[in-house]
Amino acid sequence: MRYRVLSDGARDYVFGRGSSELLTDSPSTVAQAVLTRLLLAQGEWFLDTEEGTPYSTQILGAGTLPLYDQAIKERILGTLGVLRIVEYASVLDDQRNLNVAVTLDTIYGTVTVQTSL
Repeated sequence: MRYRVLSDGARDYVFGRGSSELLTDSPSTVAQAVLTRLLLAQGEWFLDTEEGTPYSTQILGAGTLPLYDQAIKERILGTLGVLRIVEYASVLDDQRNLNVAVTLDTIYGTVTVQTSL
């Protein structure tokens, strides 16, 4: 499994650094895949508008509290290399940022992914 590294702040792919810009066959590779899948909103990719995280229907807005954790977990579990979720926590802060921390068992070992959606 190979994945291109994302830049720290912009969450954009890094180019021009040779092999140091690739993650290969490691827990970090799966973590990158999970993060990339979570950041893709459903309908955003023109080749498959069904692909993506269902922000507009299951995560954002009033009345989604019972839905959004399950939608995020399903998206994570559908990622290549993820075996199971060991721990999961989400907190909706005062600025309406959804902070997610998840520990995963992957085909390469255990990894923790933290992000703000």
